[in-house]
Amino acid sequence: MRLHDIDLLRADERTLRRIRGRQISMVLQDPKYSLNPVMTVGRQIAESYRVHTHAPMAEARRKAMEMLAAVRIDNPERVYDLYPHEVSGGMGQRVMIAMMLIPEPELLIADEPTSALDVTVQAQLLVLINELIARRGMGLILISHNLNLVASFCDRVVVMYAGRIMETCRAAELDRARHAYTRGLLACRPLIDHAQAELPQLARDPAWLDGPTAA
Repeated sequence: MRLHDIDLLRADERTLRRIRGRQISMVLQDPKYSLNPVMTVGRQIAESYRVHTHAPMAEARRKAMEMLAAVRIDNPERVYDLYPHEVSGGMGQRVMIAMMLIPEPELLIADEPTSALDVTVQAQLLVLINELIARRGMGLILISHNLNLVASFCDRVVVMYAGRIMETCRAAELDRARHAYTRGLLACRPLIDHAQAELPQLARDPAWLDGPTAA
């Protein structure tokens, strides 16, 4: 596992601290478990900026306000001084995205970033992440169980089972995947335009852990 010429699995803690946030950032599933409950959300965003730039607090506060506006939060001045329990789930996730993007990393890892949100807010946040990444020229690794979501927002799909890669394919060609596990996942999706009395269950084969993957 490499970032440029750095072997991430062998890098020392000092090197990893330099990489975390500044070069690779990660948005987790639920902001209420990721945000510090005793710090205002604005201070947490500003802290993320200061850790990597050593900027004065006034500059960090200004950058945090700009980032809150960038993730489409109305009245950033008011939200800056709110605590995590005072914001909604959707706003909390926007705060998390702001915190992860303010150091301007090269790569954003998003682990089920919308799983705790309702469908409407999910779509808004994913479009927002996509726009911010495109504007800043960043890479994205989206981790999700939602195959439709992955196919819509990614260029390449890596299907994993029990920590092992089963298949890699272009997102636009996901419906033509060949591995039995991928085909089983696709078959389990509920389809709006196709009536199904019962969704099929995925039958897992122990041989998948030892057999060849589909390229």
